[in-house]
Order: sequence, then C-alpha cells, then structure tokens
Amino acid sequence: MLRIPLVTTFLERRGRRRLRHIMRGYRRLRGTNQLGKMAAVRDAFTNTRFGLGRRGVSTLIFGAGSRKAELAVCQYLLTRAADAIALNKSLLYTVGNPDSGVVHHLPPEWRKVLRVHGFRVDELRSAVAWNSFVFALFCYGVWSIGKRSLQSLRELVRPSLPALGRFAFFEGLAATHLPQRCEDGRSYDIVTWYQQWPGRVCELDSFCHSVKDVVGSAVEGVPVISVSGAIPALGRLGPLIRYVGWGIAASAVALFDLLRGRWWHPLLLRQAASAAMVRIQESDALARDYLFHNGEWIHRPLWTYEAEKKGCRVTFYFYSTNCEEFKRPEGYPIQAHSWQAMSWPRYLVWDEYQADFVRRAVGDTANISVVGPIWFQTSAKEMPGLPPDSVAVFDVQPFRASRYQVLGAPWEYFTPRTANRFLLDIYSVVRDLGGGMALKRKRRMQPHQGRLVHVEYRATIDQLRQEDEIIVVDPDLSAFRLIESCSTVISMPFTSTALLGLELGKPSIYYDPFGVVEKDDRAAHGIPVISGITELREWFADKEGHRQLRPNLGPAPSWTHS
Repeated sequence: MLRIPLVTTFLERRGRRRLRHIMRGYRRLRGTNQLGKMAAVRDAFTNTRFGLGRRGVSTLIFGAGSRKAELAVCQYLLTRAADAIALNKSLLYTVGNPDSGVVHHLPPEWRKVLRVHGFRVDELRSAVAWNSFVFALFCYGVWSIGKRSLQSLRELVRPSLPALGRFAFFEGLAATHLPQRCEDGRSYDIVTWYQQWPGRVCELDSFCHSVKDVVGSAVEGVPVISVSGAIPALGRLGPLIRYVGWGIAASAVALFDLLRGRWWHPLLLRQAASAAMVRIQESDALARDYLFHNGEWIHRPLWTYEAEKKGCRVTFYFYSTNCEEFKRPEGYPIQAHSWQAMSWPRYLVWDEYQADFVRRAVGDTANISVVGPIWFQTSAKEMPGLPPDSVAVFDVQPFRASRYQVLGAPWEYFTPRTANRFLLDIYSVVRDLGGGMALKRKRRMQPHQGRLVHVEYRATIDQLRQEDEIIVVDPDLSAFRLIESCSTVISMPFTSTALLGLELGKPSIYYDPFGVVEKDDRAAHGIPVISGITELREWFADKEGHRQLRPNLGPAPSWTHS
C-alpha cells in the first residue's frame, strides 16, 4: 500500500475517529435496548415500494422481467445501495455522533424511511451521493454493453468457446466447491451432489462454472469446465448486430431518463445488458439449469427471467440452514436480512423446517423441493487420526468488536463469551468422560484470512491446542468426513452441521452454554437444544452406547473454568 506521510496520517486518524463514533453508536443502541433498530430499517426498506408501475417501466430495459420490475429494483438496491455493513456503519455513526446526519446513497423513498425510524438524514449530501451512484451505474452499464459487444465480435472472428453441449451452470462458486481428488474417491462438493440428485437435469454433457485457474475434473465421466461466465458471447453476426442496436437504444433511453429523474432505468442498465444477451442468444447456447446458492439470496439477476422464458431452469439451493433469527422469550422477532425479497422460481431446501421458512418469507405459492442436506464445500485433505469415541464440535467464530457491531445483529449471541464457554464446557465434559474432541472451525486464523476473529477466541483456541484430548482439524476439511469419523456431533446454535450429524445417524445436539436459546425454537429444526454444562453432562450420561474410556483423569486445567 502506497503511503503518503501527511495524507496517510490524516486518513488513518479520520478512520479511527469515525470508528470510535460507530462503536459509541452501537453502545448507545445496546444501552437503550434498540439493537433491533437497524434490522427494522432494512425490513422497512424491503417492504417499501417505489410505485414504478404508475411512473413507467421500459420493456426495452426490463424485458421479460417487466412484471417484476418493482421487486427487481428493490432487490438490486438492497444488495448494492443498502449493503448491510456499509449502511450499518452510516447509521451507527449518526447515533454515535448526534451532530451529524446519515450520508448514504439511498433513493428518496428510503431516506424518508430513515427519518420515520428516528434517524437524522443529511438530505443534500445523501441526494448528491445517490445521484452520483446512479450516474456511475449508468456509465458501468454503457461500458458493459461495449465490453459484451467486443467479446462477441472477438468470438465471431476467432471462435474460442469450448463445446459444452447440454450443460448446467453453477453460479458463485469457489475452488473449494468443485470436485476434489480424494484418496477414497468421494468428494462432498455441490457438483457431485447435483449429479447424484434424482431431480437434476439428466443427460448433461458438461458442468460449468466461472472459477479461474483450477484443474479440470469430471463427475461420473461428465467434465467440469471453467468458462468466462454464465452467459456466452454471441457467435453469429446477425445476433451481434441486434445486440449493438439494442445497446444504443437502451443507453439513449437510460440517459434520457437519468436527466428527468426516472432513475430505475439507468440504475439497471448493466443488468439489462446481460438480459439482452440472453434474450438474443440462441437457446442451445444456454444452460439447461442455472444454479444459485444462498450466499447471494436477495438479488435475482434480471437475465434469469429471459433464461426462464427460453426454457432454461433456474434453481436456488440452500447449502446451509443457519438463516433464521433466534426466538426470544417474548416470541419470534422480524426476520432480518430481507429474505422476503426473494423471487426465485424454485427452491431446494434440506427439510420441512426450511421449507416452512421459505414459505413464511415469500408465500405459500413458492415452488419448494425438500432434498435433504446439500453438499457444498469440500477438500482433498485427509482426516487426521482421531481418538476413539471422538466428539465432532462445530462452533461459530466470534468477530472482533469493531466488525461484529457493524453486522447489525439484533441480539448479541455470537460473542467471545459465548464461543469460549461453548468450547471449554464441551472440553471439560469430554475430558472427564475419557473421550476425544475434534474441533472444526469455519475459517482459518492466519493474518490474511482470520484477522477479523476476536483475540480472546484466538487465545482460547491456542490453549486448547495444547491439550492431548483435542485435535483442531483443518477448516477446509469436509464436515461430512469429520462427522463420519466421530461418534457424536455438538454444534453451536444453529449451524447446519447438527443436521449433517442427524443425516449420518450420529447423536447430534445444539449446545447453548448460558441457556438463553429457547428450546422450542423452530430454527433448531427439531435438533435438541442442551442448556448449560449440567444438562450437557446428563445428556452424555443418557446417550445410548456411551461409556467411560479413561477414568480417574484428575482435575481439568484451571484455565478451563475461567
């Protein structure tokens, strides 16, 4: 990073000052029992409509998605303008610095929502930020049209696209989500799962993704191929001319509407550029199934409406089940994170509990298939040797305070206090009973990967590593492989690994060290919630087949009782 002494020092001081205001704002909300305020604002955003139907929607821009234009705009803004962390920082800063007003690139309708919820808004600066944001997206849309046109021209002159045949495309994957060369021949990745799923599109010639620089692989003889993106370039002159003509017309409409305040057309010009490519593309060049996962659940790309119109299947699948808000003593809170904004044509879920969650979010007419646990991430790394009767433990790593607070959680639970007590209680019980403990964390803690992890949690992990009964396994290892090698599964509420344990026939529970999680919370999916170390000991004592392996171990180290 380039450092200019005076400028860098000024920016660092300004950043630290802003962070202090943000953290002060969080403490004020917590002190007045208003941590749910940010979730309430986002919920109001999700349910606020812009009245596009009466203000005019261009089919040239929205195409097959014109009937869903209002929702498409809301989805895009929720992910681009109301990004949770950036927006929460703006809100918390204003709470922590009462002399300021919220400055954020939000449309006028959403700025009104902020005022209704008691936030001061710097209207002038926010309006400037909003108009600059829309103009930037308009420019990005024009650039995208030009880029796609040049790519198609290059393909026309020098064809380079691989022969894909009938294929399925997996959106938003990383290298760890692709088939791995494991010694036992098994790979718990999403592509392998799809191939063995009875509801898949059959007789495919290839599976495609956009992960770069990965070694080619195959699943049951079907090649897994890396391509540049979900939408291939146009390979014929006629469609290319039509696309360039559309691009000129759409850019002119978007520019004219930008000048007269119809911001939704320039806002979605880049989305429209992709949709037009699909609309003009030959059907045989498109995937038979486009698969999206719940890492990006809100925004359904505009081009998927065109793909669906051309006969392609668009599938949204859940690779996890930890999506719901915790139940409170007074009942269930509003569902945070704008799940109700989803508009996918079909959903793949793990069980009926998750199907109910989707129906509560988007309505009873949702097309839902219950398919059991869905594999997603895997690794070729082999399992280390584990002691007999090892317990597989899955926690949730707490973030450092400055990161955790801007997440806007309406209820404090995933804190160092909870995470450390979760681990130490389990270790104490497992050690006394003579078993082993295999801990799998969600992420690594090297400086470049785990710098956001809380220092107190790091210290606890470092202490646990020194104990003979504990093995901290590689975070990249498949949870399936670990559970297969263990006798019991203990998870922090409400991670998906508890359901994996149930699927593999292992005793599986959620452990809540302080007894604040409601035992009948529907987010538990029917998995028992064990509260406190006394209940945990009793559960182990009653668990069928449990036996004490190494009695008379003596007292646990004193630090485990801190």
